[in-house]
Amino acid sequence: MVDATKRSVKVLMLPWLAHGHISPFLELAKKLTLTHRNFHIYLCSSPVNLDSIKSKLLFDPKLINSIELVELHLPELPELPPQNHTTKGLPPHLLPTLMKAFELTKSNLFNILETLKPDFIIHDFLPSWVPHLASSLNIPNIAFITSGASIICFSFHFQKNTIDEFPFPEICLDSLIQEFNRMRESSLINNTGGDPHQFYNRSCKIILIKSFRELEGKYMDYLSSSFGKKIVPVGPLVPDPVDDDEGIDIIKWLDKKEKSSTIFVSFGTECYLSKEDLEEMAHGLELSKVNFIWVVRFPEGEKVKLEDALPKGYLERVRDRGMIVENWAPQVKILNHPSIGGFLSHCGWGSFMESIKFGVPIIAMPMQFDQPLNARLAEICGIGLEIKRSKNNGGIEREVVAKVIEEVVVEERGVNIRKKTREMSDHIRMKGEEEIDGVVEELLKLNL
Repeated sequence: MVDATKRSVKVLMLPWLAHGHISPFLELAKKLTLTHRNFHIYLCSSPVNLDSIKSKLLFDPKLINSIELVELHLPELPELPPQNHTTKGLPPHLLPTLMKAFELTKSNLFNILETLKPDFIIHDFLPSWVPHLASSLNIPNIAFITSGASIICFSFHFQKNTIDEFPFPEICLDSLIQEFNRMRESSLINNTGGDPHQFYNRSCKIILIKSFRELEGKYMDYLSSSFGKKIVPVGPLVPDPVDDDEGIDIIKWLDKKEKSSTIFVSFGTECYLSKEDLEEMAHGLELSKVNFIWVVRFPEGEKVKLEDALPKGYLERVRDRGMIVENWAPQVKILNHPSIGGFLSHCGWGSFMESIKFGVPIIAMPMQFDQPLNARLAEICGIGLEIKRSKNNGGIEREVVAKVIEEVVVEERGVNIRKKTREMSDHIRMKGEEEIDGVVEELLKLNL
């Protein structure tokens, strides 16, 4: 057993090749090394992904010596050059190819493990062979779930093909059942090494999850009994706002707005609005009469002028209460600003956690994967409302957008939502690093 007070504890982390997975692994690495100085982390990913996070480490002297970036080279396939060894900007039809390429890195990872000799591995749901490889080298492996416990409950139940009734009908969504069936048909589930839940079963005695018990305790308990393992929450893993000049124009603009008077509108790095939805969103924001900052992104390679994508004369009409930013904005810094009173979001799990951490009510507009269930969870927990799509064409409607924004930010119905979100945020702040201490305690119980 490794005594954390006596010698360095070396951890190799291997996330899936998506920003929404790499980011929580990096935040977990930062939390572990900042609170327990004798932890040394090797963060392993493709060169293109590591390039995107180097700057986050280079300028922090507390991290540069404790988190080491390790390149994992994927096989070069004609249709998958090195710049596509990430989900960012990846054409959707190449996702199965990227998954298969990741599965073909076994010999490379073996060499890395032989060289670094980590005390244990914290890994994602891919590659599927990681638990077996780790076991063959007598290295304990710990699975880290970067999504919520609720979506894992849902997928576990429906992939079991069981006749048992799902114990949480409040999160049983027809759209998600259809999505799982689609993924089965497209082989995204079955052709990447088997059932992912068998994969979690091959983890050591614990499974880490990016969540906290006050939000998802009953779902964690269900997973624990299903997998026969302890589910250890690591907390929301939200980075602290950085006090620099990034996005300074946005912050200065927000400084002039009243408290909780403005919404932040952003749909992550891998979701895009259709032409029709973008136009309806623009009109909805205008109709709401609420201040807004809107990050507008277009798929890579599409040469679209912002003015051409928006309704005619739009920028002029909303200039006093709306700021439109192309491609990117400092999300954490914006959500932490006192003028922000709502987050109109796709409900990716990272954005969901950030909303709660900073006490910002969620205006949910889910698009894919786990996002519809996350949106439902926001409503169940009383921290947000969802913009429901049209039953006719599946698109959003401007009147609905405006109505939900007004309900959350301005109207009486939103009072309890705003109160509940602040309470949850206060609870997270009071707990401090309690969850990370719990993670370290559980890790050190393993026979390392």
